[in-house]
Amino acid sequence: MAERQGEPTRNDDAPLEGGCACGAVRYRLEAAPYDTGWCHCRVCQRVSGSGGMVFTTVHLIQYRVVQGEDDVGSFASTDFGTRTYCRQCGSPLTIHVRHQPDEIDIAAGTLDDPEEVAPSFHIYAAEAPSWMPMMAFLPRYKALRPDTRGLKEGQTEVG
Repeated sequence: MAERQGEPTRNDDAPLEGGCACGAVRYRLEAAPYDTGWCHCRVCQRVSGSGGMVFTTVHLIQYRVVQGEDDVGSFASTDFGTRTYCRQCGSPLTIHVRHQPDEIDIAAGTLDDPEEVAPSFHIYAAEAPSWMPMMAFLPRYKALRPDTRGLKEGQTEVG
């Protein structure tokens, strides 16, 4: 069964923690994340150095940097999104998109225990390299999902 948008990807309400590769930045998620999925857009490929990234979502007020706030850098990776990363090691941390102003997407690989979340979809699947293995049982979308929160019903592009 595919996860529906906005539903938690785990049942435990205990905060999750994570951080960058070098340990300079640490964060805490104050609530269970939801809407976990693969993004295969070219920006995610370049930021991750792979065929895409898995992200998971929380409400913006539930994401807290608890160590190394001065080591968090940011850049506008698209005209609708800003990403953060560790200035010391370059680890990608988050993306905050204009059409979901009250939410933030966390790079799932930065969680202390990435097993706490599981992807339930692929977006920008057409941009994935041919060598990227896909989880065939997950739905695939050419761009954004037609029911993406913050966009009009059926809208699959931001622009």
